Amino acid sequence: MQLISVNLGRATAVDYTDAEGGVTGIGKRPVPGPVRVSAPGSKATGRGSGLEGDAVCDRRHHGGDHQAVYAYAREDLDWWAGELDRELPGGIFGENLTTSGIDLNTARLGDHWRVGADLVLEVASARIPCRTFQGVLGESGWVKRFTQAARPGAYLRVIREGSVSPGDPVEIIHRPDHDVTVELWFRAFTTERALLPRTLAAGAAMEPEAHERVRRYMEKHGAGAGAR
Repeated sequence: MQLISVNLGRATAVDYTDAEGGVTGIGKRPVPGPVRVSAPGSKATGRGSGLEGDAVCDRRHHGGDHQAVYAYAREDLDWWAGELDRELPGGIFGENLTTSGIDLNTARLGDHWRVGADLVLEVASARIPCRTFQGVLGESGWVKRFTQAARPGAYLRVIREGSVSPGDPVEIIHRPDHDVTVELWFRAFTTERALLPRTLAAGAAMEPEAHERVRRYMEKHGAGAGAR
């Protein structure tokens, strides 16, 4: 398990984002490293990305401690390359870390990764696609297609800061005792809302905003939903 690339984005003006000022940092490119990674602070008032030199422009919906780092697997990029019949270089999905040898879809919320010598990250949630993502890919119907495939990649929070470079090893050093995977969480918050109560098993690994959404769902539909 290792990093294939470390990817950073610059604020760029585009016509396909709702971010203030019409700029986005989603178009990320591989860099040689090392890149310092630390907790960025709250979504609204922090610096956005956990990676030094990386731009997060729409801080209403992206970035902050619970979305400090976005990882996507090279294996899933290759699968999409076959589906779309085009090359997909590292960073094209807006991911900071392109990984190899890790099934991100079966990663559990609360998994801890040691990346390189010092950095420790915790799996926090899955990426929900948006209009900006569709715009940068230039694929019609992309949000729906990405959602149906349920290969979302993982957002991670920073547990211990450190620096990363391409080729760094990734080691899973902690795995919690529950079944809330990245894929299950993604399906619960997109296409299968009845699964939402099951996500509570992730405990504090799930961000407060997500807990609140589950609470509202359960108030409306009851705690028994999603028992399967």
